[in-house]
Amino acid sequence: MDHMKEMNEEHDHHSHEMSHEMHHDHEMHQKEMKEDHSSHHSDHDAHMHHMDHGDMGHDMGGMDHSMHMGNFKQKFWLSLVLAIPIIVLSPMMGLELPFQFTFPGSDWVVLILATILFIYGGQPFLSGAKMELKQKNPAMMTLIAMGISVAYIYSLYAFIANHFLHGEHVMDFFWELATLIVIMLLGHWIEMNAVSNAGNALKKLAELLPDTVTRLTKDGEEKVSLQEVKVDDLLIVRAGDKMPTDGIIEKGSTTVDESAVTGESRGVAKEVGAKVIGGSVNGNGTIQVKVTGTGESGYLAKVMEMVRKAQSEKSKLEALSDKVAKWLFYVALAVGLLAFVIWLFVSDLPTALDRMVTVFVIACPHALGLAVPLVVARSTSIAAKNGLLLKNRNALEQAHDLDMILLDKTGTLTQGDFSVTGFEVIDSQYEQKELLKYVGALEASANHPIAIGIMKYLEKQNVTAYSAEDVKNISGVGLEGTVENKKVKIINEKALKKTDSVDPKIIQKYQEQGNTISYLLIDDHLAGLIALGDQIKPEAKTFIKTLKERGIEPVMLTGDNHEAAAAVAEYLGIDKFHGELLPEDKEKIVQESAKDHRVAMVGDGINDAPSLARATVGIAIGAGTDVAIDSADVVLTNSNPEDILHFLDLAKQTRKKMIQNLWWGAGYNILAIPLAAGILAPIGIILNPAVGALLMSLSTIIVAINAMTLKIK
Repeated sequence: MDHMKEMNEEHDHHSHEMSHEMHHDHEMHQKEMKEDHSSHHSDHDAHMHHMDHGDMGHDMGGMDHSMHMGNFKQKFWLSLVLAIPIIVLSPMMGLELPFQFTFPGSDWVVLILATILFIYGGQPFLSGAKMELKQKNPAMMTLIAMGISVAYIYSLYAFIANHFLHGEHVMDFFWELATLIVIMLLGHWIEMNAVSNAGNALKKLAELLPDTVTRLTKDGEEKVSLQEVKVDDLLIVRAGDKMPTDGIIEKGSTTVDESAVTGESRGVAKEVGAKVIGGSVNGNGTIQVKVTGTGESGYLAKVMEMVRKAQSEKSKLEALSDKVAKWLFYVALAVGLLAFVIWLFVSDLPTALDRMVTVFVIACPHALGLAVPLVVARSTSIAAKNGLLLKNRNALEQAHDLDMILLDKTGTLTQGDFSVTGFEVIDSQYEQKELLKYVGALEASANHPIAIGIMKYLEKQNVTAYSAEDVKNISGVGLEGTVENKKVKIINEKALKKTDSVDPKIIQKYQEQGNTISYLLIDDHLAGLIALGDQIKPEAKTFIKTLKERGIEPVMLTGDNHEAAAAVAEYLGIDKFHGELLPEDKEKIVQESAKDHRVAMVGDGINDAPSLARATVGIAIGAGTDVAIDSADVVLTNSNPEDILHFLDLAKQTRKKMIQNLWWGAGYNILAIPLAAGILAPIGIILNPAVGALLMSLSTIIVAINAMTLKIK
């Protein structure tokens, strides 16, 4: 049939180019993935800490810290248990609080508990700092590590000096060490908890392939594991099975559902000689497939490689709090050393040391550690109520000034399901249901996508088709047969133009949406028409309009042919679109656009996964594939494109709150660091460490209250 042939041509670009040899050593990829994620600790919370490269590791400083951080919840509670006795038994920066007390030997208890706390609770920050310094990029981790290391080492020196050297009493910082570690762990736990991660995109890709396959040998069929499959093997793929590799059909015909792999909504009819892609799902025919490639050369392997690359490059994006922390680290280091040198000249070594240590400890603000996590926790819960699942909190920071959104057509702007969009009666002597019986009679025996769509429609309408005789396929035209003693044909538009014409007003709305129209002829007389297509989501038009009003340029990307793409783009009011795209083409467009724009990508298929991972912000449609969801930063749980507008509003508000909180958190430092260094010493003002601690607590409380006032509008 011609409409079938047209669709085949439409998908040729998928099946030809995409099936660059095939697939796919399952075990090899599992092994690769294990290596990729070998740095995960086994005690991670299964869902909270199974982070992949692009997701959250870099959020709190450096690229993959979440992998090294173990279970924050457990670390926080155990550290809190260790910290409480320290807080009760040691003075706050030299100041005794009303609830504090000591007893003979209590300082030994403090020393032992503080040492365990420093090693156990401080471990994520110390290993994080090591990684940041290795990357020559000090940020939040280095700042925290400096604060806790200096506090611990100096307190150890103070303990030895006070017990074994007889001189003036040296003040320790055990209280600060304990509160700092506990509050920083709390901040990380809040953030980890807030940002959900559905799993691992690369692992999900490997799971698309079956573990065992049926291979045809001289002696008959045998079941073998996927990694034993070699090029040129003949595999049997039965109805409903997944294609184990890329290959060529040697025998049989079927319809293949490539939606998981290419994002294409309509099934693709495949005959002998057609190419198939590993991971796509076989329809209702049994076929024999000749393997054209395994392992690294397969289509899915290529997609995996693109996702992996995009994720690791994207993780270099720096979080706002890390920029502030980096700046503070350098300032504190410079001021502390400067204070040491100056005080060494004007006073003595113990004073100089005391000033420097005070600067280093004060520089690590408790408020800064909570400034961003509290906002993230709040915005994540607001997002969830608005149909948004935030998987990477950097998305909120990156999205505040987006100026271009790339939208995959199928499943994002359209329903992603090839079905009947309309049925028109042209000859009034027939009723709609009767005409449907004629259509169903011819299409019942065909297994191409249009026929499947029509039969589903008949089922919904509770129509039982007539039976047909002598059904023939007219090449390039359609189908013909005898139904109820009448000569019945279903033909395409090209064939209709030769015999008859139809009122353009009737077909205009279907053509606008890029639908395929088939015409029903009874005894060579036009009786009705049936339109099939991927229905445009009702909210898509207003969504595009609103985007344009906000100064954000919508660009449509699709694997469909140019005509279908142009029709949808025109209907929705999208000026810029690209058709006939492969996954690598989509990723290239994202990369190119990102040079001059801040780009969001919205998609739902495996073919969108590399682009979602590459874009400044990747947004997945909730009804899409797991792989797309795992490669994205944000998931629209209701699959409604209008939720993107909520996300943009939330991003704007969140960034505003983050900046306010970072000012409160760091503002305390702008004031406290110079005072701690003794800048006002000539006029008799030196920051009393206790006052410093009080200011610190105040800024932490302000930051917490400010975070809770976040609203979406």
